[in-house]
Amino acid sequence: MNMITNPYAIFALILAAILLVPIICRKIRIPSIVGFIVVGIMAGSHGFGWLGGVETIQTLGKIGMLYIMLQAGIEVDTNDFRQQRSRSILYGLYSFLVPFVLGIGSSLLLGFNVTTSILMGAMYGSHTLMTYPIVSRYGVQKNAAVNLSIGGTMIAITLSLLVLAFLKSKYIDADPISTWGLLGRIALTLGIILLVFPWIAQRFFKRWSDATSGFLIVMTMMVVSAWLADWSGLEGILGAFICGAALNRLVPNLSPVMQRINFVGNNLFVPLFLIGVGMMIDVHVLWSDWTTIIIAVVMIATKLSSKWLAAWLAQVSFGLQGTERQLIFGLTHATAAGTLAIVTIGYKTGVFGDEILNATVLMILVLCTSASFITEYAAKRLALQEEARLEADKADNSWLMLTVAENRHYELQELSELGELHDADFASESDWSEAKKLINSQHKAAIVYHPSQPLNTINRLLVAVPRYAEKEHDFISCFGLVRRLSSQLGAKVVFYTNEDTQRALQAFCRRKGKYLRASYREMENWEDVLMIAKQMAPDDMIVLINARPSTPSYNPLFEQVPKMLDKFFSGHSYMLVYPEQEIGADVPDILTGDQTQASLTWKIVSAMKKKVLSFQQR
Repeated sequence: MNMITNPYAIFALILAAILLVPIICRKIRIPSIVGFIVVGIMAGSHGFGWLGGVETIQTLGKIGMLYIMLQAGIEVDTNDFRQQRSRSILYGLYSFLVPFVLGIGSSLLLGFNVTTSILMGAMYGSHTLMTYPIVSRYGVQKNAAVNLSIGGTMIAITLSLLVLAFLKSKYIDADPISTWGLLGRIALTLGIILLVFPWIAQRFFKRWSDATSGFLIVMTMMVVSAWLADWSGLEGILGAFICGAALNRLVPNLSPVMQRINFVGNNLFVPLFLIGVGMMIDVHVLWSDWTTIIIAVVMIATKLSSKWLAAWLAQVSFGLQGTERQLIFGLTHATAAGTLAIVTIGYKTGVFGDEILNATVLMILVLCTSASFITEYAAKRLALQEEARLEADKADNSWLMLTVAENRHYELQELSELGELHDADFASESDWSEAKKLINSQHKAAIVYHPSQPLNTINRLLVAVPRYAEKEHDFISCFGLVRRLSSQLGAKVVFYTNEDTQRALQAFCRRKGKYLRASYREMENWEDVLMIAKQMAPDDMIVLINARPSTPSYNPLFEQVPKMLDKFFSGHSYMLVYPEQEIGADVPDILTGDQTQASLTWKIVSAMKKKVLSFQQR
């Protein structure tokens, strides 16, 4: 068959592959990542030679790699990442130093010189989150092992590319850049991506909140970040990852903007990237050059053993399960963009020969294939484990969501998606008295929401919690709503409450796998809610945990909340949250001091509070 050069025919063939490969791979039970690489091998110049325009495919494919890194940066759970920041740094050092040292040693044994060996060591230290879409598909991207892998990837790629930049400037380039010049470029790039881009994006989202405009501004910033990273001497994939991390709180995982990013990336650019990788692979070297095969075998063995050892060190250091170690290993031994950048520069400058170039491409094929199977296996097992685990702050309650004196169905829908409230009824009442009647007539958890700006531009959630709120039936679901919103928005949480309730909240915040980083302010009486107005910044949202009459935390002052909101908080977004009321529960007699029977939530809290108190008394 002759090479296809017509652009329409090429694009039609690629779209057919993108459609059919996942279907076929599901039938034969192999990851679709492997299928796309095989298609690239078959269609490329080293296979049947069907596709022309290789440069165009590879250029579009590079955007696919940027997509993967952008997704990883945006989807990381910022609360868990902050909690595990030191762990991520330590694992990043494991993931770079172990392969780097073993790589230098194995390269020296193969007879390469010191410069070549160091550059190969940097190549071993780098890895690509190529199999991250598998993790995202199984819904385990919030697992601690995934957060460790993402944080470790950032450290490992940075160190690998810094070694490359140093060698390039000192020993490879004819016109070297000084170390200070290199550091200056890197600092400028980081300043623009981490400080300027979020500032621009937040103001953009406030003015234009439609998903299409949001998608385009994020894509523009991703590509510019990649260009800046290239200019600074690093690599575009690192710039895309940092861009994703910088925009993390402005692009919630369940937002329409993120849905567009995932759709376009996973269904077009990522498959193009994988097909482009396959087109680079020359299978003929498997039987034509034994030197290349020997080098490839050593490289594959070095990479696999060193990345497995790094994952094992993480398991031992952090007390992870075996499945979590497997997931870390699957995510972090695949290699593509960073390795291709290093080997390309090494080959063009004469540091690497043809045998290293071909061996590297074969290594990419083997490692991408093995990483796909291992990640698929581990992610599936973790998904089953998490599904079987009891979710204390369950999101499957039936919720009533309403606005007062305004019809904001779209905003209520957005809030329910970001808060993962899957069973919610929407309503709009003409005034507060009608809203109260509706709320009090039902037992389900309720939310009264007033948006004054887009949710993804909120910086802080200021949460006022009344005394005895932790004794409410299923109060833990209200806490879970705050935690999920904080995770999706990347917003900080400040709790205003009394000392005893604060201990209960601290217990909730420290739960394994449900960590929430929060600060606390003393608020002994509900009258003190007004002090929050003096401390609010323009991009803050106030959350008032309310209660229905005849419940443990009910306060008569709750009846004045609507007037207070209209007078002091009308310029801010606010949300009133009513915990679900237990049907048939005993009504407490406040005059005689009788208390309601402890709910399941209160029993959980009591056990946790004892642990917190014992910890504080040490």
